[in-house]
Amino acid sequence: MKKSLGVLDLIGLGIGATIGSGIFALTGTAAGGQAVAEQSWLTTPLINYMFGWSLGREAAGPAVVISFLIAAIACGFAALSYAELASMIPVSGSAYTFAYATLGQLVAWIIGWDLILEYAIGNVAVAVSWSDYFLQFVRSGLGLRLPLWLTTDTGTALTRLAASNHTAQVLYSSLDLPQLFGHAFAINLPALLIVALITFFLVVGAKESAIFNGIAVAIKLVVIIFFIGFGAGYVKPENWIPFAPNGWGGIMGGAAIVFFSFIGFDAISSIAEETKNPQRDLPIGMIGTLIICTCLYAAVCLILTGILPYKNYVNDAAPVATALASIGHPWAQALVSAGALAGMTSVLLVFQLGQPRIFMAMARDKLLPAFFARLHPRFKTPFLPTILTGVLVGVSALLIDIGQAAELTNIGTLTAFIIVCAGVIVLRKKDPHEKRAFRCPMVPLVPLLGIFSCFVLMLSLPLITWLRFFVWMAVGLTIYWFYAAPKAHRFLLSESANE
Repeated sequence: MKKSLGVLDLIGLGIGATIGSGIFALTGTAAGGQAVAEQSWLTTPLINYMFGWSLGREAAGPAVVISFLIAAIACGFAALSYAELASMIPVSGSAYTFAYATLGQLVAWIIGWDLILEYAIGNVAVAVSWSDYFLQFVRSGLGLRLPLWLTTDTGTALTRLAASNHTAQVLYSSLDLPQLFGHAFAINLPALLIVALITFFLVVGAKESAIFNGIAVAIKLVVIIFFIGFGAGYVKPENWIPFAPNGWGGIMGGAAIVFFSFIGFDAISSIAEETKNPQRDLPIGMIGTLIICTCLYAAVCLILTGILPYKNYVNDAAPVATALASIGHPWAQALVSAGALAGMTSVLLVFQLGQPRIFMAMARDKLLPAFFARLHPRFKTPFLPTILTGVLVGVSALLIDIGQAAELTNIGTLTAFIIVCAGVIVLRKKDPHEKRAFRCPMVPLVPLLGIFSCFVLMLSLPLITWLRFFVWMAVGLTIYWFYAAPKAHRFLLSESANE
Protein backbone atom coordinates (compact mmCIF):
# COMPACT_ATOMS: atom_id res chain seq x y z
CA MET A 1 0.00 0.00 0.00
CA LYS A 2 1.05 3.61 -0.54
CA LYS A 3 3.27 4.94 2.30
CA SER A 4 2.10 8.53 2.70
CA LEU A 5 1.52 9.17 6.42
CA GLY A 6 4.01 10.80 8.78
CA VAL A 7 4.04 11.23 12.56
CA LEU A 8 1.97 14.43 12.46
CA ASP A 9 -0.60 12.66 10.29
CA LEU A 10 -0.75 9.84 12.84
CA ILE A 11 -1.16 12.17 15.82
CA GLY A 12 -3.80 14.08 13.89
CA LEU A 13 -5.64 10.87 13.06
CA GLY A 14 -5.29 9.68 16.67
CA ILE A 15 -6.67 12.92 18.09
CA GLY A 16 -9.34 12.82 15.42
CA ALA A 17 -10.44 9.35 16.54
CA THR A 18 -10.15 10.04 20.26
CA ILE A 19 -11.64 13.50 20.73
CA GLY A 20 -15.20 13.38 19.56
CA SER A 21 -18.32 11.92 21.09
CA GLY A 22 -16.47 11.30 24.35
CA ILE A 23 -15.68 14.90 25.15
CA PHE A 24 -18.89 16.28 23.66
CA ALA A 25 -21.39 13.66 24.87
CA LEU A 26 -20.12 11.23 27.51
CA THR A 27 -18.65 13.78 29.92
CA GLY A 28 -22.14 14.84 30.99
CA THR A 29 -23.66 11.40 31.55
CA ALA A 30 -20.53 10.26 33.41
CA ALA A 31 -20.68 13.27 35.74
CA GLY A 32 -24.46 13.23 36.22
CA GLY A 33 -25.00 9.48 36.20
CA GLN A 34 -27.95 7.49 34.93
CA ALA A 35 -31.35 7.37 36.61
CA VAL A 36 -31.70 4.31 38.87
CA ALA A 37 -35.34 3.96 37.83
CA GLU A 38 -34.15 2.91 34.37
CA GLN A 39 -32.05 0.06 35.72
CA SER A 40 -32.70 -3.64 36.24
CA TRP A 41 -30.46 -6.46 37.39
CA LEU A 42 -29.36 -6.92 33.76
CA THR A 43 -28.16 -3.34 33.51
CA THR A 44 -26.25 -3.43 36.79
CA PRO A 45 -22.44 -3.55 36.57
CA LEU A 46 -20.82 -6.76 37.82
CA ILE A 47 -18.48 -4.76 40.02
CA ASN A 48 -21.47 -3.34 41.92
CA TYR A 49 -22.29 -6.83 43.19
CA MET A 50 -18.66 -7.48 44.11
CA PHE A 51 -18.29 -4.34 46.23
CA GLY A 52 -21.87 -3.86 47.39
CA TRP A 53 -22.52 -0.68 45.42
CA SER A 54 -26.10 0.28 44.61
CA LEU A 55 -28.08 -0.39 41.45
CA GLY A 56 -27.66 1.95 38.52
CA ARG A 57 -24.69 3.93 37.26
CA GLU A 58 -24.26 6.56 39.92
CA ALA A 59 -22.97 10.05 39.26
CA ALA A 60 -19.22 10.57 39.37
CA GLY A 61 -19.79 14.27 40.00
CA PRO A 62 -16.78 16.57 39.59
CA ALA A 63 -14.67 13.47 40.28
CA VAL A 64 -15.38 12.49 36.67
CA VAL A 65 -11.88 13.93 36.20
CA ILE A 66 -10.61 10.93 38.17
CA SER A 67 -12.78 8.65 36.01
CA PHE A 68 -11.03 9.97 32.93
CA LEU A 69 -7.62 9.54 34.54
CA ILE A 70 -8.41 5.90 35.45
CA ALA A 71 -9.53 5.20 31.89
CA ALA A 72 -6.44 6.98 30.55
CA ILE A 73 -4.10 4.96 32.77
CA ALA A 74 -5.66 1.72 31.54
CA CYS A 75 -5.25 2.92 27.96
CA GLY A 76 -1.70 4.05 28.73
CA PHE A 77 -0.62 0.55 29.74
CA ALA A 78 -2.26 -0.81 26.60
CA ALA A 79 -0.69 1.96 24.48
CA LEU A 80 2.83 0.96 25.58
CA SER A 81 2.07 -2.63 24.60
CA TYR A 82 0.52 -1.54 21.32
CA ALA A 83 3.55 0.63 20.57
CA GLU A 84 6.01 -2.23 21.02
CA LEU A 85 4.07 -4.67 18.87
CA ALA A 86 3.26 -2.06 16.23
CA SER A 87 6.95 -1.18 15.89
CA MET A 88 7.78 -4.88 15.44
CA ILE A 89 4.89 -5.81 13.15
CA PRO A 90 4.26 -2.76 10.94
CA VAL A 91 1.43 -4.15 8.81
CA SER A 92 -2.29 -3.41 8.65
CA GLY A 93 -4.57 -5.19 11.06
CA SER A 94 -4.07 -3.59 14.49
CA ALA A 95 -4.58 -6.00 17.40
CA TYR A 96 -5.62 -8.77 15.01
CA THR A 97 -2.18 -8.81 13.36
CA PHE A 98 -0.43 -8.62 16.72
CA ALA A 99 -2.47 -11.53 18.07
CA TYR A 100 -1.79 -13.64 14.97
CA ALA A 101 1.96 -13.11 15.32
CA THR A 102 2.06 -13.87 19.03
CA LEU A 103 -0.87 -16.03 20.11
CA GLY A 104 -1.92 -17.95 16.99
CA GLN A 105 -4.76 -18.16 14.50
CA LEU A 106 -7.67 -18.91 16.85
CA VAL A 107 -6.91 -16.01 19.18
CA ALA A 108 -6.34 -13.79 16.15
CA TRP A 109 -9.78 -14.67 14.79
CA ILE A 110 -11.36 -13.94 18.17
CA ILE A 111 -9.75 -10.52 18.34
CA GLY A 112 -10.50 -9.74 14.70
CA TRP A 113 -14.16 -10.60 15.25
CA ASP A 114 -14.04 -8.62 18.47
CA LEU A 115 -12.61 -5.53 16.75
CA ILE A 116 -15.77 -5.26 14.66
CA LEU A 117 -17.44 -4.18 17.89
CA GLU A 118 -14.79 -1.49 18.37
CA TYR A 119 -14.74 0.03 14.91
CA ALA A 120 -18.05 -0.69 13.20
CA ILE A 121 -20.41 -0.73 16.19
CA GLY A 122 -18.51 2.17 17.75
CA ASN A 123 -19.07 4.18 14.61
CA VAL A 124 -22.82 3.57 14.89
CA ALA A 125 -22.77 5.28 18.29
CA VAL A 126 -20.72 8.19 16.95
CA ALA A 127 -22.95 8.64 13.90
CA VAL A 128 -26.06 8.81 16.07
CA SER A 129 -24.39 11.36 18.37
CA TRP A 130 -23.28 13.35 15.31
CA SER A 131 -26.89 13.54 14.20
CA ASP A 132 -28.01 15.02 17.53
CA TYR A 133 -25.36 17.74 17.42
CA PHE A 134 -26.27 18.43 13.79
CA LEU A 135 -29.81 19.21 14.95
CA GLN A 136 -28.44 21.57 17.61
CA PHE A 137 -26.26 23.34 15.06
CA VAL A 138 -28.88 23.87 12.36
CA ARG A 139 -31.29 25.22 14.97
CA SER A 140 -28.97 27.50 16.96
CA GLY A 141 -26.67 28.48 14.10
CA LEU A 142 -28.93 28.52 11.04
CA GLY A 143 -32.40 28.83 12.54
CA LEU A 144 -33.61 25.66 10.80
CA ARG A 145 -35.56 22.74 12.25
CA LEU A 146 -36.12 19.22 10.93
CA PRO A 147 -38.97 16.79 11.64
CA LEU A 148 -38.53 14.23 14.41
CA TRP A 149 -39.17 11.20 12.19
CA LEU A 150 -36.23 12.01 9.90
CA THR A 151 -33.62 12.62 12.59
CA THR A 152 -33.64 9.67 15.01
CA ASP A 153 -34.48 5.99 15.33
CA THR A 154 -38.00 4.80 16.15
CA GLY A 155 -37.33 3.91 19.78
CA THR A 156 -35.72 7.24 20.58
CA ALA A 157 -38.42 9.12 18.66
CA LEU A 158 -41.19 7.45 20.67
CA THR A 159 -39.34 8.19 23.91
CA ARG A 160 -38.95 11.87 23.05
CA LEU A 161 -42.53 12.05 21.86
CA ALA A 162 -43.79 10.53 25.12
CA ALA A 163 -41.79 13.09 27.10
CA SER A 164 -43.49 15.88 25.13
CA ASN A 165 -41.27 18.51 26.70
CA HIS A 166 -40.48 22.03 25.62
CA THR A 167 -37.01 21.10 24.33
CA ALA A 168 -38.45 18.62 21.80
CA GLN A 169 -41.00 21.16 20.60
CA VAL A 170 -38.28 23.76 20.06
CA LEU A 171 -35.80 21.39 18.41
CA TYR A 172 -38.07 19.74 15.82
CA SER A 173 -40.29 21.25 13.15
CA SER A 174 -42.81 18.45 13.61
CA LEU A 175 -43.37 15.74 16.23
CA ASP A 176 -45.72 13.67 14.06
CA LEU A 177 -44.53 10.16 13.16
CA PRO A 178 -45.66 8.41 9.96
CA GLN A 179 -47.20 4.93 10.06
CA LEU A 180 -45.88 1.74 8.47
CA PHE A 181 -48.18 -1.30 8.65
CA GLY A 182 -50.01 0.36 11.49
CA HIS A 183 -46.89 1.18 13.52
CA ALA A 184 -45.11 4.51 13.95
CA PHE A 185 -41.58 4.64 12.58
CA ALA A 186 -38.64 7.04 12.33
CA ILE A 187 -35.20 6.98 10.67
CA ASN A 188 -31.98 8.81 11.42
CA LEU A 189 -31.25 10.26 7.99
CA PRO A 190 -28.41 12.64 9.04
CA ALA A 191 -26.51 9.69 10.53
CA LEU A 192 -26.80 7.74 7.30
CA LEU A 193 -25.70 10.67 5.15
CA ILE A 194 -22.58 11.48 7.19
CA VAL A 195 -21.49 7.81 7.07
CA ALA A 196 -21.96 7.84 3.28
CA LEU A 197 -19.81 10.97 2.96
CA ILE A 198 -17.05 9.51 5.13
CA THR A 199 -17.08 6.28 3.11
CA PHE A 200 -16.54 8.27 -0.09
CA PHE A 201 -13.50 10.05 1.36
CA LEU A 202 -11.98 6.77 2.51
CA VAL A 203 -12.38 5.12 -0.87
CA VAL A 204 -10.51 8.06 -2.45
CA GLY A 205 -7.44 7.43 -0.27
CA ALA A 206 -5.77 7.58 3.14
CA LYS A 207 -3.74 10.74 2.40
CA GLU A 208 -6.81 12.62 1.23
CA SER A 209 -8.63 11.36 4.33
CA ALA A 210 -5.76 12.58 6.52
CA ILE A 211 -6.03 16.06 4.98
CA PHE A 212 -9.78 16.13 5.57
CA ASN A 213 -9.24 14.84 9.10
CA GLY A 214 -6.55 17.45 9.76
CA ILE A 215 -8.98 20.26 8.99
CA ALA A 216 -11.63 18.73 11.25
CA VAL A 217 -9.13 18.20 14.09
CA ALA A 218 -7.95 21.82 13.86
CA ILE A 219 -11.53 23.11 14.05
CA LYS A 220 -12.54 21.05 17.05
CA LEU A 221 -9.32 21.75 18.96
CA VAL A 222 -9.89 25.48 18.51
CA VAL A 223 -13.47 25.08 19.72
CA ILE A 224 -12.45 22.99 22.74
CA ILE A 225 -9.76 25.49 23.73
CA PHE A 226 -12.32 28.28 23.26
CA PHE A 227 -14.76 26.49 25.56
CA ILE A 228 -12.09 25.98 28.22
CA GLY A 229 -11.01 29.62 28.08
CA PHE A 230 -14.50 31.10 27.72
CA GLY A 231 -16.15 28.81 30.27
CA ALA A 232 -13.42 29.33 32.90
CA GLY A 233 -14.83 32.79 33.55
CA TYR A 234 -18.18 31.29 34.57
CA VAL A 235 -16.88 28.56 36.89
CA LYS A 236 -18.23 28.54 40.45
CA PRO A 237 -15.89 26.55 42.72
CA GLU A 238 -18.77 25.69 45.07
CA ASN A 239 -20.18 23.48 42.28
CA TRP A 240 -17.20 21.16 42.82
CA ILE A 241 -18.45 20.33 46.32
CA PRO A 242 -19.01 17.47 47.00
CA PHE A 243 -16.23 16.39 44.67
CA ALA A 244 -17.07 12.67 44.66
CA PRO A 245 -20.71 12.42 45.77
CA ASN A 246 -20.92 8.63 45.31
CA GLY A 247 -17.35 7.65 46.14
CA TRP A 248 -15.58 4.96 44.16
CA GLY A 249 -18.86 3.49 42.94
CA GLY A 250 -19.60 6.64 40.96
CA ILE A 251 -16.00 7.08 39.85
CA MET A 252 -15.67 3.53 38.49
CA GLY A 253 -19.07 3.72 36.81
CA GLY A 254 -17.90 6.91 35.15
CA ALA A 255 -14.60 5.33 34.14
CA ALA A 256 -16.40 2.42 32.45
CA ILE A 257 -18.54 4.72 30.32
CA VAL A 258 -15.87 7.33 29.45
CA PHE A 259 -13.47 4.60 28.33
CA PHE A 260 -15.25 5.01 25.00
CA SER A 261 -13.55 8.40 24.83
CA PHE A 262 -10.06 6.88 24.57
CA ILE A 263 -10.42 3.96 22.22
CA GLY A 264 -9.45 5.85 19.09
CA PHE A 265 -5.69 5.84 19.62
CA ASP A 266 -5.28 2.18 18.69
CA ALA A 267 -6.78 2.86 15.23
CA ILE A 268 -3.36 4.31 14.36
CA SER A 269 -1.81 0.86 14.47
CA SER A 270 -4.23 -0.41 11.81
CA ILE A 271 -2.66 1.84 9.15
CA ALA A 272 0.95 0.79 9.66
CA GLU A 273 1.43 -0.13 5.99
CA GLU A 274 0.57 3.42 4.96
CA THR A 275 3.05 4.98 7.42
CA LYS A 276 6.39 6.26 6.13
CA ASN A 277 8.47 5.12 9.13
CA PRO A 278 6.27 2.85 11.27
CA GLN A 279 9.03 1.72 13.63
CA ARG A 280 9.52 5.32 14.83
CA ASP A 281 6.22 7.04 14.05
CA LEU A 282 3.65 4.58 15.42
CA PRO A 283 4.78 4.68 19.08
CA ILE A 284 5.07 8.48 18.98
CA GLY A 285 1.66 8.80 17.37
CA MET A 286 -0.16 6.59 19.90
CA ILE A 287 1.45 7.83 23.11
CA GLY A 288 1.37 11.47 21.98
CA THR A 289 -2.32 11.15 21.17
CA LEU A 290 -3.10 9.76 24.63
CA ILE A 291 -1.24 12.51 26.51
CA ILE A 292 -2.81 15.37 24.55
CA CYS A 293 -6.33 13.99 24.80
CA THR A 294 -6.13 13.27 28.54
CA CYS A 295 -5.16 16.87 29.30
CA LEU A 296 -8.03 18.21 27.21
CA TYR A 297 -10.57 15.84 28.78
CA ALA A 298 -9.58 16.81 32.32
CA ALA A 299 -9.85 20.53 31.56
CA VAL A 300 -13.27 20.21 29.92
CA CYS A 301 -14.62 18.13 32.83
CA LEU A 302 -13.56 20.73 35.39
CA ILE A 303 -15.16 23.54 33.37
CA LEU A 304 -18.42 21.62 32.85
CA THR A 305 -18.93 20.72 36.49
CA GLY A 306 -17.80 24.20 37.52
CA ILE A 307 -20.35 26.03 35.35
CA LEU A 308 -23.31 23.87 36.45
CA PRO A 309 -23.75 21.41 39.34
CA TYR A 310 -23.21 17.84 38.15
CA LYS A 311 -26.89 16.89 38.69
CA ASN A 312 -27.82 19.04 35.69
CA TYR A 313 -26.10 16.57 33.37
CA VAL A 314 -28.09 13.41 34.20
CA ASN A 315 -28.57 11.48 30.91
CA ASP A 316 -27.41 14.58 28.99
CA ALA A 317 -26.04 13.75 25.53
CA ALA A 318 -24.90 17.33 24.83
CA PRO A 319 -23.38 18.61 28.09
CA VAL A 320 -21.17 21.26 26.51
CA ALA A 321 -24.17 22.82 24.78
CA THR A 322 -26.14 22.60 28.03
CA ALA A 323 -23.43 24.42 29.95
CA LEU A 324 -23.22 27.23 27.38
CA ALA A 325 -27.00 27.53 27.18
CA SER A 326 -27.08 28.14 30.93
CA ILE A 327 -24.64 31.03 30.47
CA GLY A 328 -26.95 32.68 27.94
CA HIS A 329 -24.75 33.05 24.83
CA PRO A 330 -26.47 31.45 21.78
CA TRP A 331 -23.56 32.31 19.51
CA ALA A 332 -21.20 30.33 21.76
CA GLN A 333 -23.59 27.38 21.72
CA ALA A 334 -23.70 27.45 17.90
CA LEU A 335 -19.89 27.65 17.73
CA VAL A 336 -19.37 24.69 20.03
CA SER A 337 -22.02 22.66 18.18
CA ALA A 338 -20.03 23.24 14.99
CA GLY A 339 -16.89 22.04 16.76
CA ALA A 340 -18.71 18.96 18.01
CA LEU A 341 -19.72 18.15 14.44
CA ALA A 342 -16.10 18.48 13.32
CA GLY A 343 -14.94 16.30 16.20
CA MET A 344 -17.38 13.52 15.54
CA THR A 345 -16.77 13.66 11.80
CA SER A 346 -13.08 12.97 12.35
CA VAL A 347 -13.92 10.11 14.74
CA LEU A 348 -16.14 8.59 12.08
CA LEU A 349 -13.35 8.94 9.55
CA VAL A 350 -10.66 7.18 11.58
CA PHE A 351 -12.89 4.37 12.84
CA GLN A 352 -14.15 3.81 9.31
CA LEU A 353 -10.52 3.81 8.19
CA GLY A 354 -9.56 1.05 10.63
CA GLN A 355 -12.33 -1.51 10.14
CA PRO A 356 -11.74 -2.33 6.42
CA ARG A 357 -8.05 -2.85 7.14
CA ILE A 358 -8.92 -5.43 9.78
CA PHE A 359 -10.99 -7.23 7.15
CA MET A 360 -8.12 -6.91 4.68
CA ALA A 361 -5.62 -8.45 7.10
CA MET A 362 -7.95 -11.35 7.86
CA ALA A 363 -8.53 -11.94 4.14
CA ARG A 364 -4.78 -12.07 3.53
CA ASP A 365 -4.63 -14.88 6.09
CA LYS A 366 -7.48 -16.65 4.22
CA LEU A 367 -9.85 -16.28 7.16
CA LEU A 368 -12.22 -14.15 5.06
CA PRO A 369 -13.06 -14.14 1.32
CA ALA A 370 -10.33 -12.77 -0.96
CA PHE A 371 -12.32 -9.73 -2.12
CA PHE A 372 -11.81 -8.15 1.32
CA ALA A 373 -8.10 -7.77 0.46
CA ARG A 374 -8.61 -6.34 -3.03
CA LEU A 375 -7.22 -2.82 -3.55
CA HIS A 376 -8.69 -0.17 -5.81
CA PRO A 377 -6.58 0.01 -9.00
CA ARG A 378 -6.30 3.81 -8.82
CA PHE A 379 -6.62 4.83 -5.16
CA LYS A 380 -4.83 1.76 -3.68
CA THR A 381 -7.37 1.44 -0.87
CA PRO A 382 -9.42 -1.62 0.22
CA PHE A 383 -12.51 -0.16 -1.42
CA LEU A 384 -14.87 -3.17 -1.24
CA PRO A 385 -14.66 -3.68 2.54
CA THR A 386 -14.71 0.10 2.97
CA ILE A 387 -18.00 0.33 1.09
CA LEU A 388 -19.40 -2.72 2.88
CA THR A 389 -18.48 -1.25 6.26
CA GLY A 390 -20.09 2.05 5.28
CA VAL A 391 -23.32 0.29 4.33
CA LEU A 392 -23.45 -1.72 7.57
CA VAL A 393 -22.69 1.28 9.78
CA GLY A 394 -25.01 3.61 7.88
CA VAL A 395 -28.01 1.28 7.92
CA SER A 396 -27.45 0.46 11.61
CA ALA A 397 -27.17 4.15 12.53
CA LEU A 398 -30.38 4.74 10.60
CA LEU A 399 -32.32 2.46 12.92
CA ILE A 400 -30.72 1.95 16.38
CA ASP A 401 -29.81 4.12 19.37
CA ILE A 402 -26.47 5.15 20.84
CA GLY A 403 -26.50 3.47 24.26
CA GLN A 404 -26.24 -0.22 23.40
CA ALA A 405 -23.71 0.50 20.63
CA ALA A 406 -21.41 2.37 23.04
CA GLU A 407 -21.49 -0.40 25.66
CA LEU A 408 -20.70 -3.14 23.13
CA THR A 409 -17.87 -1.02 21.75
CA ASN A 410 -16.30 -0.69 25.18
CA ILE A 411 -16.33 -4.39 26.03
CA GLY A 412 -14.95 -5.31 22.60
CA THR A 413 -12.14 -2.80 22.85
CA LEU A 414 -11.18 -3.77 26.40
CA THR A 415 -10.91 -7.40 25.29
CA ALA A 416 -8.66 -6.36 22.42
CA PHE A 417 -6.41 -4.41 24.78
CA ILE A 418 -6.09 -7.38 27.12
CA ILE A 419 -4.98 -9.64 24.27
CA VAL A 420 -2.42 -7.09 23.05
CA CYS A 421 -0.93 -6.79 26.54
CA ALA A 422 -0.73 -10.58 26.77
CA GLY A 423 0.91 -10.65 23.35
CA VAL A 424 3.82 -8.49 24.57
CA ILE A 425 4.55 -10.91 27.40
CA VAL A 426 4.35 -13.95 25.13
CA LEU A 427 6.57 -12.44 22.44
CA ARG A 428 9.23 -11.35 24.94
CA LYS A 429 9.49 -15.01 26.02
CA LYS A 430 9.05 -16.48 22.56
CA ASP A 431 11.39 -14.19 20.62
CA PRO A 432 13.42 -12.05 23.05
CA HIS A 433 16.09 -11.07 20.49
CA GLU A 434 13.72 -9.68 17.85
CA LYS A 435 14.45 -6.06 16.93
CA ARG A 436 12.19 -3.65 18.80
CA ALA A 437 12.29 0.00 17.77
CA PHE A 438 10.22 0.70 20.87
CA ARG A 439 10.35 -1.42 24.01
CA CYS A 440 7.52 -1.43 26.51
CA PRO A 441 9.10 -0.63 29.92
CA MET A 442 8.98 -2.98 32.91
CA VAL A 443 7.73 -6.09 31.15
CA PRO A 444 5.81 -8.08 32.38
CA LEU A 445 4.63 -5.57 35.02
CA VAL A 446 3.23 -2.93 32.64
CA PRO A 447 1.34 -5.42 30.42
CA LEU A 448 -0.03 -7.17 33.51
CA LEU A 449 -1.23 -3.85 34.87
CA GLY A 450 -2.86 -3.23 31.50
CA ILE A 451 -4.66 -6.59 31.67
CA PHE A 452 -5.80 -5.96 35.24
CA SER A 453 -7.03 -2.39 34.69
CA CYS A 454 -8.90 -3.28 31.50
CA PHE A 455 -10.58 -6.25 33.20
CA VAL A 456 -11.73 -4.06 36.10
CA LEU A 457 -13.30 -1.67 33.61
CA MET A 458 -15.01 -4.61 31.90
CA LEU A 459 -16.50 -5.59 35.26
CA SER A 460 -17.93 -2.08 35.49
CA LEU A 461 -20.08 -2.66 32.38
CA PRO A 462 -23.71 -3.86 32.62
CA LEU A 463 -24.57 -7.56 32.74
CA ILE A 464 -26.67 -7.29 29.58
CA THR A 465 -23.57 -6.10 27.73
CA TRP A 466 -21.69 -9.21 28.84
CA LEU A 467 -24.54 -11.42 27.62
CA ARG A 468 -24.62 -9.74 24.21
CA PHE A 469 -20.84 -10.00 24.01
CA PHE A 470 -20.93 -13.76 24.68
CA VAL A 471 -23.58 -14.22 21.98
CA TRP A 472 -21.50 -12.19 19.53
CA MET A 473 -18.39 -14.24 20.25
CA ALA A 474 -20.32 -17.51 19.96
CA VAL A 475 -21.44 -16.52 16.47
CA GLY A 476 -17.85 -15.61 15.57
CA LEU A 477 -16.45 -18.91 16.79
CA THR A 478 -19.08 -20.82 14.83
CA ILE A 479 -18.00 -19.03 11.63
CA TYR A 480 -14.36 -19.73 12.45
CA TRP A 481 -14.76 -23.48 12.99
CA PHE A 482 -17.01 -24.11 9.99
CA TYR A 483 -15.55 -21.65 7.45
CA ALA A 484 -12.39 -19.74 8.34
CA ALA A 485 -10.27 -22.50 9.89
CA PRO A 486 -10.94 -25.14 7.19
CA LYS A 487 -10.31 -22.60 4.42
CA ALA A 488 -7.03 -21.41 5.97
CA HIS A 489 -5.96 -25.02 6.52
CA ARG A 490 -6.61 -25.92 2.86
CA PHE A 491 -4.60 -22.89 1.78
CA LEU A 492 -1.62 -23.89 3.92
CA LEU A 493 -1.75 -27.43 2.56
CA SER A 494 -1.75 -26.18 -1.03
CA GLU A 495 1.18 -23.86 -0.28
CA SER A 496 3.14 -26.75 1.22
CA ALA A 497 2.38 -28.95 -1.80
CA ASN A 498 3.59 -26.23 -4.20
CA GLU A 499 6.85 -25.96 -2.31
